[in-house]
Amino acid sequence: MSLQTITLTVAYGSTRHSITLASQDDGQGPFVKDLSDALSQATGVPQTSQKIIFKGKSLKDMEESLSSYGLKDGCKLMMIGKRNSPEEETELKKLKDIEKSVEQMAKKLEKVDGELTGLKNGFLAKDLQAEALGKLDHRVKVAAEQFMKILEQIDALSVPENFSDCRMKKKGLVKTVQDFLAQCDKIEACISDHLSRIQSKNLTLAD
Repeated sequence: MSLQTITLTVAYGSTRHSITLASQDDGQGPFVKDLSDALSQATGVPQTSQKIIFKGKSLKDMEESLSSYGLKDGCKLMMIGKRNSPEEETELKKLKDIEKSVEQMAKKLEKVDGELTGLKNGFLAKDLQAEALGKLDHRVKVAAEQFMKILEQIDALSVPENFSDCRMKKKGLVKTVQDFLAQCDKIEACISDHLSRIQSKNLTLAD
């Protein structure tokens, strides 16, 4: 199946957005949902607040294909809808800043994980491994502490009930951070397991 594209011009306020959507060559074409998602990204208007109009008709059914509404390449549409309130945007920005610090911590954790894998594969002389593992253990503990602090930060943000985008983002962030904390536990367990193996080998050698 070849990939087809369709480009539509959507007027929102005084701005015109050129939206290009890809579709499989199965006669179905992209769906209203695809257009709505693209418009969310282009305008910042959440899907739930959008009203997309073509030739005076509102495109309501997200699961309908655009072609079923008579839309084809080059068609012009209009969208009305409110962006998130400035207050919600402020809260979203706070959450995005927190998300950035989560990503930075995640990279550090990934590095530790990579180094641990290298150690287990014998990339370091046996007599240096215990010290290296100790350092890795310390780094994992620091990462776990940071993730805990981030969780507290997220928790301290009180998001009003009607800020649905914010609430979704907050929920997603909490889940992500909890997953990373679980990963920290896993890496710590791996380190201590490897350490005790080295120590028992050393004892055997000493005997």
